[in-house]
Amino acid sequence: MRNTLIAAGLLASTALLAAQPAQAQVTVYCSALMDWCQVMSNAFEKKTGIKVTMTQKGSGETLAQIRAEASNPKGDIWWGGTGDPHLQMAEENLSEAYRSPQLEKLHPWAQSQAKQSGYRTVGIYAGTLGFAYNTELIAKKKVQPPMCWADLLKPQYKDEVQISNPASSGTAYTAIATLVQLMGEDKAFAYLKGLHGQVNQYTRSGPAPARNTARGETMIGVMFLHDAVAEAVEGFPVAVQAPCEGTGYEIGSMSIIKGARNLDNAKKWYEFSLTPEAQALAVQGKSYQIPSNPQTPTPPKAPKLEQVKLIDYDFAKYGTSAERKRLIARWEKDVGSQPK
Repeated sequence: MRNTLIAAGLLASTALLAAQPAQAQVTVYCSALMDWCQVMSNAFEKKTGIKVTMTQKGSGETLAQIRAEASNPKGDIWWGGTGDPHLQMAEENLSEAYRSPQLEKLHPWAQSQAKQSGYRTVGIYAGTLGFAYNTELIAKKKVQPPMCWADLLKPQYKDEVQISNPASSGTAYTAIATLVQLMGEDKAFAYLKGLHGQVNQYTRSGPAPARNTARGETMIGVMFLHDAVAEAVEGFPVAVQAPCEGTGYEIGSMSIIKGARNLDNAKKWYEFSLTPEAQALAVQGKSYQIPSNPQTPTPPKAPKLEQVKLIDYDFAKYGTSAERKRLIARWEKDVGSQPK
C-alpha cells in the first residue's frame, strides 16, 4: 500500500509539472561587445519576463554557425555585427522576412538596409572604420601618430599594427572592402601585402585590436572607432583617427533566423531593440555607436559620421556572399598565407 501511494504521488507530481507552461525564452546570437550583449539581455528579461540564452561571437563566426545549423536552427535572432554578413544571410535565405512597424521611424541608412535585404535585416547602429593608437607608446618611441592609411606602412610601425582576421571578423572584411573601393582591387591587395609585414597579430574578433592597443600590447589597431572610444572612456591612453584618404563604415544589423523555434519572442526582441529605450542602453554596455532610432540620444563621445571623410560604401555589392567569399579567399592566398 505504501509503495502504491508513493507511486501515485510521483505520478501526480509529474502530471502537475507537465501541465505547467514552460518559461518563455529566446536564443540570441550577439555580435556586439559582451558588455552590451549582457545589458540588453538583462533589460529584455526584466521588461518581458522572457528568458534570454545569449552567445557572443564575431560576425564571421556567427554567420558560419547559422549556415551550419540551417537544417536545424538553434538560434532565434542574430543581433549586432557588421551589416555585410547579415545581407549575405538574407541572400542565402537564412533569415525571416519581417517588416517592423517602427521601420519608418529609423534613420534612412537603417531603412535602406532593410529594403535592400527584402526586409530580412535592419540597421540598428552605424560605426566608422579607422584606427587607434596608444598615446604613451607613441610618445615613448618618439614617432608621429598615423593620420592616413598610407602611414601604417611606415618603417617605424614595423610589428606595431593589429587588425582582425577577415575569415572570422566582419570588421576586417569591411576593411578589405573599404580599401578595394578606395584604391581599386589590385592596389588594395598590394597595400594589404605591405601591411602584412607591419602586423604583429591578426585577432579573431574586431574589437580585440582596440583592447590590445589600449593596454599597450600594440601601438596601433585597426577597428571601428567606437571600440577604441570605449577604451578611452575607461581611462586608457588611446586616441582614434579616421584615415585622411577616406574610409568605410558599417551598418550594424539584426536578423531573425529562418526556422526560429521561438519566432514570436524573436519578434519581441526585434521590436525592443529598435526602441529609444533599448538603444540608449549602449552606453551602459560601453558601446558608442550611432543608434538607428533618431529619438535615441547619440552618445557625446560617439564618432560622428558627418565629421569623417566617408566613401560611398557599396553595400549591395560587398554584402553578397560571392563577393565576400572571393575577397577573403584572395586575402588568404595573397596575404594571410605569406611569411612575415
